[in-house]
Amino acid sequence: MFTPQGPTLRELVAQALSSVEHGYDLLAPKFDHTPFRTPDSVLDAVARALGPIGPFDHGLDLCCGTGAGMEVLSGLCRGSVTGIDISAGMLAVGRERAGTGGSKRTDADAPGGARPGGRTRPWPGAWAEAGPGAYEGVDQGTSPHLAWVRGDARALPFGPVFDLVVSFGAFGHFLPRELPGLFAQVHSVLRPGGRFAFPITAPPRPSSPWYWALLGFDAGMRVRNAVWRPPFVMYYRAFRLGDVQRELTRAGFEVELQTLPEFGWRRDGSPRCRMVVASRSGGAPSAASGSD
Repeated sequence: MFTPQGPTLRELVAQALSSVEHGYDLLAPKFDHTPFRTPDSVLDAVARALGPIGPFDHGLDLCCGTGAGMEVLSGLCRGSVTGIDISAGMLAVGRERAGTGGSKRTDADAPGGARPGGRTRPWPGAWAEAGPGAYEGVDQGTSPHLAWVRGDARALPFGPVFDLVVSFGAFGHFLPRELPGLFAQVHSVLRPGGRFAFPITAPPRPSSPWYWALLGFDAGMRVRNAVWRPPFVMYYRAFRLGDVQRELTRAGFEVELQTLPEFGWRRDGSPRCRMVVASRSGGAPSAASGSD
C-alpha cells in the first residue's frame, strides 16, 4: 500500500493488532515509505521558524521514530542531538539511515542520565554529518553528535541538559490524561530558557471529508481497543490546541504560537498550521554553556 516499497495491507493489519511498541517494530523497515512519516515540507517549515530563535547547543527529538526530526535538529544544534523512542525497530532503522554505526543504548546509560555525584551531561554519541545543513542563526561547519536512546517519553532518562526539544507526529499516541505528565517530563529535561517546539495543524471543518475520515478512524480505534488487547493508542482528534496550551502552562511553560505561512490560511483567516513554542522560564540558554 501507499508505495511499492510500503507495507502491505496484511502488514498494516498486523501492526494495528499489536501494541504501539511492537507495532512500530513491525512497521519500522517500511515506515519511511508511508504517509505516517512527517512530510519534509513540515520539517523544513519548522526548521526555518526555529532558525532565528537559535543557536542551540543540545537538542532532543521526542518520539523520534526513524529520525526525521533529528535531521532538523542536526541543522539547528551545535552540540549533541539525541533521539528517544519506545520502538527498538524504529531506532535501528534511524541509526542505519544516519550511518552512525553507534551501539544500542538503554535507559541506564542514556545521555544526560544521572552520573556519580549527581552530575548530568549529554553523552555525545557517534559522529555523523549534519542532515539538512545549518539553518539561519546557526554557524555552518559544526555537525552535532548523534545518540539514539530507547525509552519512554513519559519517563525521560535525562537531566536538565537540553536547549531544544522537538516532536513530530507523535502526540496521537498519548491519551489526553497523559499530557500533564508528558509535558512535565519535557519541562524537567530542558535547561532554563530552553524551548519545546512542535507543529500543530488546524482541525478540518465538518464540511471536509477529512473531518469524517478522522472521526471514523478514531471511533474505529476506540472499538478496537475496547475488544482487543494489547491496546494501540492512536487518535488523530484528541490533541487539541486549547488543551495543549492549558496543559503546557500548567507544566510551567510560557507558550507562544507562530504561524507557519507555507501552509496558508483557512477561509476565516486562521492559519492552517502553527508551531507551538513552549519556553522554560529562566532566561535564554547559552549555546556554549554545559558543553564541557
